[in-house]
This record gives sequence, C-alpha cells and structure tokens, in this order.
Amino acid sequence: MIESLVPSGSSFSGDIDGLFLLIVVITGFWFFATLGMFLWMVFRFRARPGVPAEYITGSEPHLKSWITVPHAMIILCDVVLIAGAVRVWHDVKQWMPAEAEPIGVVAQQWAWTFVHAGPDGVLDTPDDITMIDEMHVETGKSYVFRLESADVLHSFSVPVFRLKQDVVPGRTILGWFKPTLAGEFDIQCTEICGIGHGIMGARIHVETPEDHKRWMTSVSPSGVASL
Repeated sequence: MIESLVPSGSSFSGDIDGLFLLIVVITGFWFFATLGMFLWMVFRFRARPGVPAEYITGSEPHLKSWITVPHAMIILCDVVLIAGAVRVWHDVKQWMPAEAEPIGVVAQQWAWTFVHAGPDGVLDTPDDITMIDEMHVETGKSYVFRLESADVLHSFSVPVFRLKQDVVPGRTILGWFKPTLAGEFDIQCTEICGIGHGIMGARIHVETPEDHKRWMTSVSPSGVASL
C-alpha cells in the first residue's frame, strides 16, 4: 500500500511498511466498528412518540459485556502491535551488519556533507570522497552511516529506505541500510533547523555495482568532489 506512493528501496523497508499496514488495519477496524455502533445507537435510541426514555447506569450485567469484551479485544490488538514493533525495532536498530561499508554524514545549516570511503573501504583515509548534498551507494551492499551535526539538531531521512534518524549536536550516531532499488531518491532533513530548513535537501544515487565503480573512478584524483 505505502509502496504505491513511495517506492520501497531497502532491505528493511518492507518490514516497516508491513508494520504500518498492521497499524492501519487494526485502528481502521476499531474506527469503523466504533462509528457503526455510534450510528446504530443514534438510530436505535432515537426519540419516538409514546416510547419513554431509558435510564442506563452501565452496571447492568447484560450491558457490562459491551465494555469488557471490547477491552479484552483491544488488549489483544495491543499485544500484536507491540510484538510487531519490537521485532522491526530489533531488526533495524539493535544490530549492525558485520560486513558493511562506512559512510560519514555531517548535517549543517543547511546542507549535507557525505564522506564516502574510497577504494580502501575505510573512512578517514586520504582516498575518502567528499560530496555535498549527494550520496552514492550501490545496490545489494550494506552500509553503516556515521551521523554528526556541525551546529544544531537535524534529522536524516531517506523516505525510500523508510529511514529516519535524528542528528544530535555533540553525538556520533550510527545506523545502517542496505539498498535494494537502483535510482535517484530524496534525502531530507525532517527536523526544523532554522530559516533554511525547507531547502536542506539532498539526493541519494543508488547504483548498480558497475555504475558505482564507474562513478568512483570518475571523481577527482584528490578524492574531493562537490556540486
């Protein structure tokens, strides 16, 4: 359902979409059940000539089930939602892939700096490739990103990956993703960070291994390229 609006482009995006769908189904059921009951009661207990009003306290045994049964069903729904959320949270947040290429991500007012590991696959070495507002990754490879802020609070969001992580000044925050869909997609800052927040956008280029290798060899020999 969500994929029809925003493509699904990472190894865990389908799990997050499934969790959202589960929430929509459960909350949608209770919404329509409550609305239907409300409309039925409006019709059932409407004013009619010669029919006296009823005084209901709610303590009558035959009426208590209208409270206890829905409550029990809601608790069961909560357990299902919590179990689904914990499973997705564990898969996305509680571990890192053993074999992953590092990427440095620095947020600042109002741009993104991406530091790609060069041919040696290691950050903070002379062959690092630095790009402004442009990230390049390849399909099928896992990446661990290192988030830092140069000034205020930002939020690193890649909708196609179903990825969002706040960037907190003074902290280095790690996360990961594995692209599965080639293409060019949005990177957003989703935390209001000042007057230029609305234009703080970037692009992520998800390339095939062949295209990614060609891009890496096309950058300047110094390892520095910017828009």
